[in-house]
Amino acid sequence: MTKSPKRPPAGLPDKDTLVAFLREAGSAEKTDIARHFGLKGGDRRALREMIRELEAEGRLGKRGRKGLTEAGALPPVGVADVVERDVDGEYYVRLVEAGDDAPRALLMPDRGRSGPAPGLGDRLLVKFFRTDDGWEARLIKKLDVGTNRVLGVIRKSARETRVEPVDRRSKDVLLVPQAQSGTLRDGDLVLAAVEKGDHRYGPKRGKILEYIGKEDDPRAASLIAIHAHGVPTGFSEAVEREAEDQELPTLKGREDLREVPFITIDPADARDHDDAVYAARDEDPKNPGGWIVWVAIADVAAYVRPGSQLDREARDKGNSTYFPDRVEPMLPEVLSNGLCSLKEGENRACLAVRMVFDKEGRKTGHRFVRGLMRSHAKLSYEQAQAAIDGEPDDATGPIMEAILYPLWNAYHTMLKGRLKRSPLQIESAERRIRMAPDGGIASIEKRTSLEAHRLIEEMMIQANVCAAETLEQKKTPLIYRIHDAPSQEKIFNLADFLSTIGKPWNKGEPGTTKRFNKLLDETRDTEHADVVNEVVLRTQMQAIYSPENVGHFGLNLDRYAHFTSPIRRYSDLIVHRGLIRALGLGKDGLTDREIAELPAIAEQVTTTERRSMAAERDAMDRYIAAYLEEHVGATFKGRITGVTRFGLFIRLEDTGADGLVPVSTLGSEYFTHDDRAHALVGERTGKRFTLGRMVEVKLREATPVTGGLVFEMLSEPEPRDPNAPAPRYGIRGRGGDGPPMRGQKNKNGNRPGGPKPRNGAKPSGGLKGVRKGKRK
Repeated sequence: MTKSPKRPPAGLPDKDTLVAFLREAGSAEKTDIARHFGLKGGDRRALREMIRELEAEGRLGKRGRKGLTEAGALPPVGVADVVERDVDGEYYVRLVEAGDDAPRALLMPDRGRSGPAPGLGDRLLVKFFRTDDGWEARLIKKLDVGTNRVLGVIRKSARETRVEPVDRRSKDVLLVPQAQSGTLRDGDLVLAAVEKGDHRYGPKRGKILEYIGKEDDPRAASLIAIHAHGVPTGFSEAVEREAEDQELPTLKGREDLREVPFITIDPADARDHDDAVYAARDEDPKNPGGWIVWVAIADVAAYVRPGSQLDREARDKGNSTYFPDRVEPMLPEVLSNGLCSLKEGENRACLAVRMVFDKEGRKTGHRFVRGLMRSHAKLSYEQAQAAIDGEPDDATGPIMEAILYPLWNAYHTMLKGRLKRSPLQIESAERRIRMAPDGGIASIEKRTSLEAHRLIEEMMIQANVCAAETLEQKKTPLIYRIHDAPSQEKIFNLADFLSTIGKPWNKGEPGTTKRFNKLLDETRDTEHADVVNEVVLRTQMQAIYSPENVGHFGLNLDRYAHFTSPIRRYSDLIVHRGLIRALGLGKDGLTDREIAELPAIAEQVTTTERRSMAAERDAMDRYIAAYLEEHVGATFKGRITGVTRFGLFIRLEDTGADGLVPVSTLGSEYFTHDDRAHALVGERTGKRFTLGRMVEVKLREATPVTGGLVFEMLSEPEPRDPNAPAPRYGIRGRGGDGPPMRGQKNKNGNRPGGPKPRNGAKPSGGLKGVRKGKRK
């Protein structure tokens, strides 16, 4: 509540005093003004006349029905909508209760606040401040986030223009005013805002905030995902200028590592290279059979300094977001693909760790170096693997003896330590979308898992452990990457499922990584391998960032931090700054203010990571739906990955596409959901569709704009479980009349059928939502 100005002596104020009172109060009604100045009788009539004169002079304005305010003024605190974004990416807000001619306020970023940044159409509670350059607003909190914005497709008819939402869970179809619809075309993708008003009858009214693109644009999937999830795009001019105004690295304050033959190993289409590796036998006689492993990481902290414009935007973005056709990077390209990318043959600033392993793969020591390096080769995973498999090329042939063989031998030694540690051995069948030159989809294929991938992964994991250990040893606060152990409830759900496939799991048994791996090994070569792998994945908690350490369950590590990808993760940049501060490696280390803000930063980067994962997943679903749109009517093999009361979720074997078989299409029999057995069971016959079963389905619908797929079941249900109770109505024709068919009334006059699923309902006990390759 706004603090009222100090009460003056009673009496009619002059015009300047009245305006000054309203400026301090924000707004007030006439009765409040009269009460404040102690006016009665004739003075009140004179006050009304003075107010009319001030309004005629343009010095007073209205707020709401009765409120008065200084013309062009904003209240100290108010509810505002984000109404505009300028060319620099800055957002402007306007008071909700004000007209379109009311002053805008520049929305200032709040660096201590976590969560996604506000976007066009968001409604906010803000503080207003008047400055020499106009009005500014600072966020207090978001209100009804996302409920007043609709991302949709324009549908035009002779009489009206509508915006149909691309989110298949949303029913908010909006009518667009004719004044806005003239330039719009059928199939345009737009961001619209729900207008205020009574929406009890007919469609809601909306206004267009932003044109996004075309529905049939091959890149529409990623465009929709970006805007639907509020992924920040591009950079302000100030940030671009700051990124360009950087100098090439020198040896000043750095150790010369240019003679260490580092190499980079990345995906073939990688544009930035933030890590390089090298290994050599340890010549120390006290460590026979041991290895020295170097991991060098781009020194992003040298260019993105605390409190800079670059730093503020990087923190808002939190991480880079990857789509099949584009990347929304955390840093401008001049850095991410330039000065911070460890390019072959070019001097680059780095923060490197030298690790020592004994012959059993145990790490016995490490030290960090701020250095200047030069990559000796740029290889793809496939290229490096082919060389080790006996097929070197012009790039790998000359470095086999000096670089590649030592790297692989060091990795095989490190692997001994990994096997003793026994991290989770979940296998994820990730898919990759290959784009055609015209922007369409060339193919969807499984990602192959190579030993080269696992080599780089293990070396990065050990470097991350070194970062956490060093910061703890130096008593420097840090952001951990934590992964808690599964909850008891998740273990119970796993045990329930395993009982349906004859794999015992005592509910009192703790869920250790060794126990999970034993289960995965026992089922690896069975028909249940895929579903058990995914159920175990579903049982795990999600990894997050936190200044408080609980360890990393999946990797079976006591302490773990993200250090190896500062080009694309803000969390890693914070760890780099912590190491620079802890080891006295420069003046651009972690600041006291950042240390105080670590809980907020950890929450922010966790939120932005989830945002990116959701956007990437949605884009993938839409691309796959677009790819399959031409195959409506075709039959596919797939696996039941989710069982719900409203249908079966199917994952296709070839593409990994997820879709639904509605329960209403399963035939004449009425199926009920047995959540303990993870099955839909026929009430007449007891026949079942069970979780994990391979089936054949026909594609009935593919909707690229929403990513929705609807299948028809072609496979027959499995026979009744002989150990299950007898069917509820008996089997038709064998000792009972059975229940009425769907649509017929029973003896009580009711139709059979369970409640319809609520909008957005989730599978109960199924695998919907399980995503391949959970981020470590």
